[in-house]
Amino acid sequence: MSVEHDHSHHEHEHHGGHAGHEHHRPGKVSWGMAASATLHCLTGCAIGEVLGMVIGTALGWGNLATIVLAVALAFVFGYTLTMRGVLRAGVGFKQALKVALAADTVSIIVMEIIDNGVMLVVPGAMEAGLASWLFWGALAFALFVAFLLTTPVNKWLIGRGAGHAVVHAYHH
Repeated sequence: MSVEHDHSHHEHEHHGGHAGHEHHRPGKVSWGMAASATLHCLTGCAIGEVLGMVIGTALGWGNLATIVLAVALAFVFGYTLTMRGVLRAGVGFKQALKVALAADTVSIIVMEIIDNGVMLVVPGAMEAGLASWLFWGALAFALFVAFLLTTPVNKWLIGRGAGHAVVHAYHH
């Protein structure tokens, strides 16, 4: 009986489109679902963030230029990871981009503000070289704090049918 219930729920999600998201009610989103969405976001952000920090630091760029590069790459990799799954579901590129923008923009913004803010307040982290434990430790800590503080944001967004909830229709 539960399999039939789950199957009909998935059909409702798939055929429901993006409009109502009636199946995502406030309070119905688990912390696990929010953490999973945040982990997905963190993966793309971390790839872009680390790459940007490594490139900027290796080239001797200042904090602002390094952070701008890291943030830009975090958005590129975050959106790319979401689009990859949506494209696999047979959606065209333009629609997949729209889904990625709707799904990840707020989460990535929050995550980037937090992790770059942490990097800026850890004394010497931005000036430490790539061979420094301070640089890598601060970056890992910054991403961890960003994950913790972005998870409730994603829980709230998903509960309202926004954020990562827009991707759910393409996961089946």
